[in-house]
Amino acid sequence: MKRIQYHQYGGPEVMRLEDFEPARPGAGEVLVRVRAAAANPMDWGIRSGAMKMVTGRKFPRGLGYDFAGVVEAVGEGVTRLAVGDEVLGGASIKASGAFAEMVLAAERGVVKKPANLSFEEAAAVPTVGLTALQAVVRKGKLQPGQSVFINGCLGGVGRAGAQIALALGASVGGSCRDTATGDARDLGLDPIVTFGFDPTTLSGRFDLVVDTADTLPTDAAKKMLNPGGRIVSIHPTPANIAKSAVPGPFNVLITRPVTEDLEEVARAAGRGTLRVPIARTVPLTEAVKALAELERDGAPKGGKLIIAID
Repeated sequence: MKRIQYHQYGGPEVMRLEDFEPARPGAGEVLVRVRAAAANPMDWGIRSGAMKMVTGRKFPRGLGYDFAGVVEAVGEGVTRLAVGDEVLGGASIKASGAFAEMVLAAERGVVKKPANLSFEEAAAVPTVGLTALQAVVRKGKLQPGQSVFINGCLGGVGRAGAQIALALGASVGGSCRDTATGDARDLGLDPIVTFGFDPTTLSGRFDLVVDTADTLPTDAAKKMLNPGGRIVSIHPTPANIAKSAVPGPFNVLITRPVTEDLEEVARAAGRGTLRVPIARTVPLTEAVKALAELERDGAPKGGKLIIAID
């Protein structure tokens, strides 16, 4: 079996496509034959060692979290999934290893794939979909008829959050690059502003402000809120966690693999109300180079990098 892994924390130069022996699933785990996997910025953040207090120092470590594939084997106590099921999901932060021919994952982080989604489309969904749902609906408590502003509305989580909010029956505004306002308008957003906007022009307009880019000052977000409104950041930095502990509208989200939430996201993708664009698809043999380019240059833009595995 092949997977992308690394033997020490560091930059893109530590990634290698190597042979590995997948473990058999333990209690509550499933072994999945991966058909497609998706890259997220957290992949190289974790590989750099930014979360080594959680991920530890045992090497080699696999790379990648989001995947779609077919269940190969199940561990003791697994009842919701069976061998042969087509699934989508995410590996745990500590285990990782989705950029591989096989990946081991906890059952709670894996759900059945809608039949009308390709494996590539399904692999693009888990992290951005879960984060968006939990930010907008669970932590943000957005209700039909309310309004939300998404800072970074065309990033992966921002775009997913906008679609989830619109499907809920909320109105959505957002910020993006000045060259992308047409894309935001096509998505159904109004008002649309460019990065560096003056928050006083949107005073008291929103029940919820979601900061996906970690670039919106809290004081600016507060000006945009209705009385009783909420602010949600998807960046659980130490500073944001400390800020969220103080009484007030600011909240920070730590995305969690809640099975019911992942099932809801998968259903939305199956219905077409949640679409995560794909910018580029490469085979596993070309993935190390493509991942390094994505990390270094931010390319491709406008969608996910997908690793397809035969």
